[in-house]
Amino acid sequence: MKKIISLLLLVVVFTSCNEYQKALKNDDVAAKFEMGTKLYEAGKYTKAIRLFEQIAPAYRGKPQAEKLFYMFAQSYYKTKQYYLAGYQFESFVSGYPKSEKVQEAAYLGPKSYSMLSPVYSLDQTDTFKAIDKLQNFIDTYPNSEYLGEANETVRVLREKIEKKVYENAKGYNTISDFKSAIVALDNFIVDYPGTPYKEDALFYKFDSAYQLGINSVEFKMEERLNVAKTAYSSLIKFDAETKYKEKANVMLARIEQDLQKFTK
Repeated sequence: MKKIISLLLLVVVFTSCNEYQKALKNDDVAAKFEMGTKLYEAGKYTKAIRLFEQIAPAYRGKPQAEKLFYMFAQSYYKTKQYYLAGYQFESFVSGYPKSEKVQEAAYLGPKSYSMLSPVYSLDQTDTFKAIDKLQNFIDTYPNSEYLGEANETVRVLREKIEKKVYENAKGYNTISDFKSAIVALDNFIVDYPGTPYKEDALFYKFDSAYQLGINSVEFKMEERLNVAKTAYSSLIKFDAETKYKEKANVMLARIEQDLQKFTK
């Protein structure tokens, strides 16, 4: 019995593959559309794409074009070809503004671009692009069923950019470019007042000012040490029990010690 079932499955698979190959070579666009639709509905998106690519130009302006281009965009999305998916969804929205699928497509286009957003340490051009497109969707469809997901995606993308800005600013401290670190961290704190990295940014700003102060030439040291004291105060004002308190207090003691020679 098992042999018979296996044989029947092989026949079905062979027949299906044979029909697909025939459709690929067939000049009949209607046959390609029918086979492509069957493959799409069966979840065989890669094969469906090959057929849709062949017939897309011939179907523009035809009654079945709306269905074709929706399946075409979805197939790219399902196979994680997000650049192509984003383009196709945007084209669908532009070409079929009255479609019942337009709102879904209007969301999945920006969503596709968000999937291209890389890890925070890499170039964030695609992240900015995705945020702009998602914000445009949110503004256009404020009552959409996709609104919550769109807002959450924007939040995640913005946090990624925020982390990159913070890490870049902190990076100046890491390479001992303390002047640049102070400026970059100060700008970060101003630009992202509610950031979860504020305590860290305040400490590394203090550390940068401290390192600059204690390693200064004599005639600049007093001024720079006082700048470091102010940075220490900002850290403690933000959180009196900061996780950096012990280390910061040791640094402050060194600052106070070095300042004493300017009071004599």
